[in-house]
Amino acid sequence: MASVSDWKVPASAQPKPEDYAYDLDLALAAIVGLRATIPSDAFTAETLGTERAGNGVIIRNNGLVLTIGYLITEAETIWLTLSDGRSVPGHVLGYDQESGFGLVQALAKIEMPALALGQSAGISVGERVVVAGAGGRHHSVAARVVAKQEFAGYWEYVLDEAIFTAPSHPNWGGTALVGPGGDLLGIGSLQLQQAVDKGPAQNINMMVPIDLLPPIFDDLMKYGRRNAPARPWLGFYATEVENRLVVVGLADRGPAKRADIRTGDILLKVAGNEVHDLASLFRRIWAQGSAGVEVPITIYRDGETMQMRVKSGERDRFLKGPSLH
Repeated sequence: MASVSDWKVPASAQPKPEDYAYDLDLALAAIVGLRATIPSDAFTAETLGTERAGNGVIIRNNGLVLTIGYLITEAETIWLTLSDGRSVPGHVLGYDQESGFGLVQALAKIEMPALALGQSAGISVGERVVVAGAGGRHHSVAARVVAKQEFAGYWEYVLDEAIFTAPSHPNWGGTALVGPGGDLLGIGSLQLQQAVDKGPAQNINMMVPIDLLPPIFDDLMKYGRRNAPARPWLGFYATEVENRLVVVGLADRGPAKRADIRTGDILLKVAGNEVHDLASLFRRIWAQGSAGVEVPITIYRDGETMQMRVKSGERDRFLKGPSLH
């Protein structure tokens, strides 16, 4: 991702203070730039890279920053760039695999404004929002909510109701979804394409709703993760192709690879139940129990239907723990 100095949102897409009932510039001052360095031998280095950059949001006056977890997973060093131009080191406090949220603590006294948490359930499709990046108005997008619906990601991830906004922010990772009341309603995770009738597809952002944070906040602060049995993780990447679920990749050393699941396998059933989309596939896997459980999977490969049993793992156990500066 580009650094703050490398790009600007087009002027026509930038938010204008007069369009909002809150102090826009004060809200944007709570957004920070985030850079993370990850060891080359980290489990996620190959898929997510060893140099990651994005955004975060100060949610406590003591320098507590909320971001999207993939930016900080296995991070060796974290640097936060504040809205006044200062750069301070940070430390990873926690990462939640289920929601995707990550928490970072600034390791210096920052004395910067915090953005209050709102309630994402109250935002409606069509409402005006700001997708805020580090660097103020020039790095933020005046947007609207275009959808609230289920989202399933190929990496064994499901949100019951994600928030989708347009136009898209060009540096979306860890951006703040600022609602009509000037509070935080979500954190930017992805850029996707949405088909538009009789026109080209448009880029949209997927936001993780902030309502997922309060139930796990104390656990993340105390334990670095949610204090509950981990979901079973198989370590494959799947996608929907012509109404079929196809394995398109495998995590190195992951459970699926050890069980001889292969790229190109078509996934038919989990524990005898047919699966037709990513959300049902992952939910069936999670329904088998906690991490470590054997997951029965029916696949189709080279003209044959095969029964496989995959001993699941706990994703966090494959990752390097946080490093302190």
